[in-house]
Parts: sequence; structure tokens; C-alpha cells
Amino acid sequence: MAVEFIEKENLRLKNIRAGLIDFVAGSFGGIALVYVGQPLDTVKVKMQTFPSLYKGMVNCFLQTLKTDGIMRGLYAGTIPALVANVAENSVLFAAYGGCQKVISNILGVKKVEDLTSIQNAWAGFFAAFFSSLTLCPTELIKCKLQATREVQMETMKERSSVPTVRKEIGPWRLTSQILKEQGVKGLFTGLSSTIAREMPGYFFFFGGYEVTRTLLAKPNESRDDIGWQKTMVAGAVGGSVLWLVIFPADVVKSRIQVKNLKTPALTVMKDIIRNEGISSLYNGLKPTLIRTVPATATLFVTYEYTKKFMLNYFESS
Repeated sequence: MAVEFIEKENLRLKNIRAGLIDFVAGSFGGIALVYVGQPLDTVKVKMQTFPSLYKGMVNCFLQTLKTDGIMRGLYAGTIPALVANVAENSVLFAAYGGCQKVISNILGVKKVEDLTSIQNAWAGFFAAFFSSLTLCPTELIKCKLQATREVQMETMKERSSVPTVRKEIGPWRLTSQILKEQGVKGLFTGLSSTIAREMPGYFFFFGGYEVTRTLLAKPNESRDDIGWQKTMVAGAVGGSVLWLVIFPADVVKSRIQVKNLKTPALTVMKDIIRNEGISSLYNGLKPTLIRTVPATATLFVTYEYTKKFMLNYFESS
């Protein structure tokens, strides 16, 4: 009886440690992703939300750089982006590890490492539900900060007022403003479109990543031992597949969050197609894909090697 209790306790501690390692590794991956990809993420949000203001990716990038500079322009919303990505990726990878264990138990697979790429994809699908709950509020603040100038320009145009000096607003002040005007519910504007984007998106994200790792592994080589270069390639493939699949839903989410729309996501999508054409659902795709390759490659390398370092540390101590 005592032996069985000790074994259960050791298993519980092992699972807690594994979850903590995934959480910390995902956090470091999220930080790396933001600093690599934030400028082009800003361009993406601007093009998605105000497609008529810019002639293309380069025009949007240069106008933002000229008007607002690097830190207040291209890196606008970096703090909430860091919070968003650390929150999302720590929860995402922790939930991913947990969902892998659940799926392996249900299917009778002894080791998580033996799950197929499709089974890992389903683990990513379910894990994305939990990360969506942490992502939505911080993504809302990030998108609003990234498109502050365009929102003010549109407001002045609607009111036919004389252009004024842009009012600067920070993440904490903006959060307080939303809470004051709309309550906690206001921070979850676009939650349904976020979940609709994240769950199928992360099915393909983790599926694409695991399939690529398997294809790049040599005969009799584990996909965990393919090296950092091939891990980066697999991460880039996973990220590219993710955005190709979810981009229309991301456009809808950005519109809902930046313009504070109360219209259902499906109605917003139909309105965009009717008024602007279906191509508007892909505004900002180019900078997104260009950003995704180095950003998600960095995310997965940081995650995998932080995880390996922590596992080796705990095993040797």
C-alpha cells in the first residue's frame, strides 16, 4: 500500500514538473517570438483593419516608420504583445503537454513521444481553447494600440473635424478605459472569433510542426534529436500553415477588436466580402508570412531547447 502511494505521489510530482517545464519553456518562446516578429505584426494589423489607407506592405511599413518611428510605431503594443504571447504560449504549451497525456491515456499509448503527428495535432486543437482565454484580452489591447493613429484619423474624418495632435495612450491607461466604459466583458471583445481562429489554427500549427519534424528525421532518429536548424524549419512550416488556414478569421477578429464591433463574427465576415471583396480577408497576409518564418522558428527552438535544458537540469540534480 505504501509503495503504491509513493508511486502515485512520484507520478503526480512528475506530471506537475512536466507541466511547469512546458509553462516556462513556452514563456521564453513567447518572448523571443514578440521581439522577432512585432514590427510586421503591427503592419499586419493596420492592413487588416484599414485596408484603404495603405497601398501595400512596404507602404504601410514606411508610413508607420516615418510617422511614428520604431518604438511608438513598429513596436507599438509591444508590452501587451509580450504579455499576450507569454500568457498564450505558456498556457498553450502547458495545455498541449497535458492534452498529449490525456490523448495518450485514452488511446493506450505508453509514451507521449510515441503519439502520431495527427494525434499531436488534436492535442494542439484542444490546448488552444485554454490559451484563447488568456490571449483575447491582451490581444485586444495590442491591436488597439497598434492601430491608434488610424482609429483617430477615421474618427476625425467621420466627425469632419480638423486634424489634431495624436493623443498618446499606453496599455495600462487603455485597459483602465475599457474596464471603466465596458467592464470586464469589454476585455473579451472578439473572444468567439479568437476561439474560432485558435482551435483549428493550432491543429494545423502543431500538426504541421510534428509532420515536418518526422519528415526531417533520419532513419532511426528521434524527431526530438533533429537539431536546431531542422527544428527551426519545422517551426517555420507550422507557423506558415497556421496563418494560411486562419487568416480570414484573424482579419475578422482584428476588425471586431480595433473598431469595438458588437456584430457577430460571421456577419462581419459577410460584410467584408460584400463591401470590400473576398481579397480583403487576406489583407496583411504577406507581412504575416514573412514575419512568421523567423518568429515561429525562433519560438520552437527557444521552447524545445529551454525544455531540454530544464529536463537535463532536473535529471542531474
